[in-house]
Amino acid sequence: MQKREQGKSGGASGGATAPPAKRGRPFGSTSSSAAAAAAAAADTAAPSTLLGPSLHVHSSFADQNNKRIVLALQSGLKSELLWALNTLTLLSFKEKDDMRRDSTPLAKIPGLLDALLQVIDDWRDISVQKDLTKSPRVRNLGANSFVTGFGIEYDALGSNGNLQHFGLGSGSSLTEASPNNVTKLHSAEWWTNEDGLFNVDDEGRAEKQQCAVVASNVIRNFSFMPENEVIMAQHRHCLETVFQCIEDYVTEDEELVTNALETVVNLAPLLDLRIFSSSKTSYIKIKEKRAVQAIMGMLGSTVKAWHCAAAELLGRLIINPDNEPFLLPIVPQLHKRLVDLVSFPAFDAQAAAVGALYNLAEVNMDCRLKLASERWAIDRLLKVIKTPHPVPEICRKAAMILESLVSEPQNRPLLLAYESAFAEILFSDGKYSDTFARILYELTARPNSKFSAARGVWGM
Repeated sequence: MQKREQGKSGGASGGATAPPAKRGRPFGSTSSSAAAAAAAAADTAAPSTLLGPSLHVHSSFADQNNKRIVLALQSGLKSELLWALNTLTLLSFKEKDDMRRDSTPLAKIPGLLDALLQVIDDWRDISVQKDLTKSPRVRNLGANSFVTGFGIEYDALGSNGNLQHFGLGSGSSLTEASPNNVTKLHSAEWWTNEDGLFNVDDEGRAEKQQCAVVASNVIRNFSFMPENEVIMAQHRHCLETVFQCIEDYVTEDEELVTNALETVVNLAPLLDLRIFSSSKTSYIKIKEKRAVQAIMGMLGSTVKAWHCAAAELLGRLIINPDNEPFLLPIVPQLHKRLVDLVSFPAFDAQAAAVGALYNLAEVNMDCRLKLASERWAIDRLLKVIKTPHPVPEICRKAAMILESLVSEPQNRPLLLAYESAFAEILFSDGKYSDTFARILYELTARPNSKFSAARGVWGM
């Protein structure tokens, strides 16, 4: 996994003395005269009231440079791309207790979302596993074109001035290109065998991967802004890109996957899966079923943060009735995995699973019947209440799930086996006594209950 440990730029500072070391700037880097000169030059280019010594970038900076930011992202040039990504990172950054009201929303910068997505798509176009790449060969098409700025293309020329190619499969150089050793290719073979104009070496691939991760982090930050939620939830290219990153969580950069997952969780209350079958322009062929399967894959991952977020995402998606046709076919396996999460000792996993089960239990009768028949489901919900969970709202939702299950007559024989456990909570925990009194009343005092005559002790 590539980490963003280099290439971070500090903000400009005021005054002629060397600026103090800040987050993103290594200690000791401010003592050199070069750093002081660079800081002084930056002060002349941008007033301290705009950039300042902190991470707070005023929104007027984005208003004045929004076109330049988009054009820099679209250019593909390394220096321009890094400047734009660093600027957007500062614009979208917000401390936990920061009450900034001047954050620049995505809606105010036309074309920015597409430009950021293009940075991620550029990385995903070349993010092929090493064992799947072709062996290196002489590049005879565009042999004199090495202008991207990524990697070490400027070292591609040897001592004799001929181009040497550093392939993805190995770092060794190949034989020199000459008209004698270049074989003619049939038209059908040309496209698959030719390397292309703008191939990058391993160092360039690492840099493009870091740029994609930073772009995904900016998109994630923007998804927290209410002004951007509607635009991003209705942007098909954005949703296709994040779901493709989620789908490839096994091979993709972990930070890129985390950013994509958090983005779609933020957009979930406004997300309609039917957008994947709409008439909007599609860049990646993803349908509703494939998107749901991608979430289910994350739900079974080994990373706790991922399967907790996936459970929360499914719980939010099911709230929208338009998403039900795509989620109901997977309810049996969904119940099984969520019940497993309830048994985890981690409280955040329990909270995510109980929240999703609470929303699923409210969908229809079939969901309630399948959940009640799921092995260990009732036991683990009772355990959450008895432990209890440190968040009282989670315990209340667990009790409400049991009340929803008992409302179905077909579930009452299954729940009668837990009558003593319900009575114990009724008398020992006053916070949920009303809920469990209604559960016991439903179990024993209903006219259609088979056991009402013999065990109607909780009647009126």
